[in-house]
Amino acid sequence: MVGFIERDRELATLNRMLGRVATGGRAGRPGRALLMRGRRRVGKSRLVEEFVDRVGVPYVYFTASAQPSVEADLALFAEAVAGSDLPAAAFFADQSPRTWDAALRLLAGGLPDRPSVVVIDEMPYLIKNDPGFEGTLQKIFDRELARQPAFLICVGSDLAMMEALNEYGRPFHQRATEMVVPPLSPADTAAMLDLPAAEAFDAYLVTGGLPLILDEWPSGFSTLDYLAVAVTDPTSALLVSGERSLAAEFPADSQARLVLGAIGSGERTFTQIGRAAGDLAHASLTRALDLLVTKRIVEADVPLSVKPSRETRYSVADPHLRFWLAHLGPYMAEIERGRGDLVMRRLRRSWTTWRGRAIEPVIREALRRLPDRLPEGTQAVGGYWTRTNDPEIDVVGADRAPVAKTITCVGSIKWLENRPFAGADLSRLILHRSKLSGADDSTPLLAISRDGVESGLGGVSVFGPDDLLAAWQPSAIHESPQE
Repeated sequence: MVGFIERDRELATLNRMLGRVATGGRAGRPGRALLMRGRRRVGKSRLVEEFVDRVGVPYVYFTASAQPSVEADLALFAEAVAGSDLPAAAFFADQSPRTWDAALRLLAGGLPDRPSVVVIDEMPYLIKNDPGFEGTLQKIFDRELARQPAFLICVGSDLAMMEALNEYGRPFHQRATEMVVPPLSPADTAAMLDLPAAEAFDAYLVTGGLPLILDEWPSGFSTLDYLAVAVTDPTSALLVSGERSLAAEFPADSQARLVLGAIGSGERTFTQIGRAAGDLAHASLTRALDLLVTKRIVEADVPLSVKPSRETRYSVADPHLRFWLAHLGPYMAEIERGRGDLVMRRLRRSWTTWRGRAIEPVIREALRRLPDRLPEGTQAVGGYWTRTNDPEIDVVGADRAPVAKTITCVGSIKWLENRPFAGADLSRLILHRSKLSGADDSTPLLAISRDGVESGLGGVSVFGPDDLLAAWQPSAIHESPQE
């Protein structure tokens, strides 16, 4: 695999912003700021490193970490600037600023009179240590950096915090452009690994589109072939990525970590999660779930129908972390003592069942990206269930969510090898449709199948792996233009 996985769109955005810095701005304010966010290990830092290497302008790259004090953060910042190719390097070699105001002023006073880049990676760590950092950075940006040909890039993996930085009432409101760096898509996965569509979705469920894992996956290997090799190596990206992501977010013994483990093991309802996490008190479980949802690590979904529902179900948002929590994390001790074969034996037994559930949110996302293939008026795609799972419908299309006015379609997912969508599956879908408020005999039916449909079966719109994979091709993606 190549050392850097191309992200043409993101690189083009960064180059465009640097171009605006170079050409100057209105009222003598050429400086620009960017708030970049994305899940841990999706390649944000690698993207920015590639960008500054390619453009060849003076820059400083500072990566914050979970330091015990503001003074420790400042020492690392001074070290980064002193080692950079900015004129400010000489200033920091002789001085040790004790506040962020002094450090950022010193940096601004040592920027060149041509375009330069200032990168602050993992900025949420700095804000946690010093709640005033955000306001200080905004002040220095307004008074100093915006008046110079400087491109400030602030990077963070705490999605909620990074998104909030640009909100109304926050110091950086309307001062920075936002960029979301997503994981690589199922289509990217297929292209990189040279896999057919169905196997590419399997690989995506395991890797979550994380570049480091895809980079070590031998081209053409099936998912089970790759896993058989990866679980024998405790240092493989597959094993390390999930562990490091969790370590960066939660202490091993925190209640949120226990709750996340319960969800990762397959529990989906409030009561079941609390029981699996050690019979947590109601208030403690609520706080932990709220934290996980706020951090975008867990998703809380409700049934999509014409009636409101309180039957919330929880799931791990990131596909790779979902896989890691279910199949790898609980068994790291076995892997570390050289018994990856036990992990693999267990995984082979549960793979088909786990995959059938794990693919559902990915398929619903694919359908959202294919509005032209869905009945007219479909603006939302979700699922439907009751407390007793009678009925439980994999796919529900509607005009809005979570409470719809109109149900536009219902569908069933059958993601088995050598097992096409059959007449019995259609009959069951029709029965479940009859139990869904807002749907009737005229509501269109969808069959989403890994292995097609049974010969002669009609009355349904069919989606196979190739159809779904096309949802991530550039021509199929419908997005709002951004500045």
